[in-house]
Amino acid sequence: MNRLYPFKRFKGNPILTREDVPYPCNTVFNAAACKFRDEYILLLRIEDLSGVSHLTIARSENGYEFEVDSEPWIVPSNDERFEPYERYGIEDPRITQIEEYYYITYTAFGPFGPRVGIGRTKDFVKFERISFATEVDNKDAVLFPEKIDGLYVMIDRPLGWGAQRGDIWIQFSPDLVFWGKARVLLSPEPGWSSAKLGISTPPIKTEKGWLAFYHGVRETGGGRLYRVGAILMDLKHPEKIIGYTPHFIFGPEEDYERTGDVPNVVFPCGVILEDDRTLKLYYGAADTCIALAEAHLDDIIRLCLLEKEKVRTGK
Repeated sequence: MNRLYPFKRFKGNPILTREDVPYPCNTVFNAAACKFRDEYILLLRIEDLSGVSHLTIARSENGYEFEVDSEPWIVPSNDERFEPYERYGIEDPRITQIEEYYYITYTAFGPFGPRVGIGRTKDFVKFERISFATEVDNKDAVLFPEKIDGLYVMIDRPLGWGAQRGDIWIQFSPDLVFWGKARVLLSPEPGWSSAKLGISTPPIKTEKGWLAFYHGVRETGGGRLYRVGAILMDLKHPEKIIGYTPHFIFGPEEDYERTGDVPNVVFPCGVILEDDRTLKLYYGAADTCIALAEAHLDDIIRLCLLEKEKVRTGK
């Protein structure tokens, strides 16, 4: 295994482009992912011709070939409680199953800036908004798939808007409405993620800890460069980091990742763990299409623990 590149891209990439959307749009990218009954579900961020984003479902029997629904599923709300904060669009969803519900965290974007919204569904037909979990500026939020000590757990990213520094934070809630006990989880470091970080995928429970992917951003002479790392958190105390990849493990290389509305971007919002311990990572490429890469779970965990192993052995 190449230590920097555990992922293997699907040969049929990109798996979805705007030509696959059955109604006019500018682009499709940054999809949440889950398995629902016998289907793979992608919840796509689609930007319409006016530049406002909404969310549409795509479905697949095998996780590689998807068919996009004929109309949007979640659009900016007209409800006065939500409308001012979703006026400019709904962006970058993530899906976490907690018991019988599939909870969707998303970025609500309005004239005041981005903030985190939470909603849920049981059937991917009816969608119920629950709350705005944060003030502005905040985005890139994921929920853990179970309560810990009776509390819901969320990772998010305050600030990071424009040229602001962006750290990954963690916080807790009894009801998905009121959040607190917030603390910094991971911060930018010199090198590949020096500008800002953001959590990318909902955590997966493993025997070694909670595993999640995060994106790191570096400012270069040619613009921002988005790449991916992984983080492993303690099962009982997720605010404690067991290990993480200080180097990136996935970055833009292919033309569809290098060229697009926002070049040099790989941006995962969904990962599915298959029975054979294969991870399917669904990611937006250059803010223009959706692609898929696969890796083995044990390889990612090993990379998260690599620096700790170096300290222990002196190698």
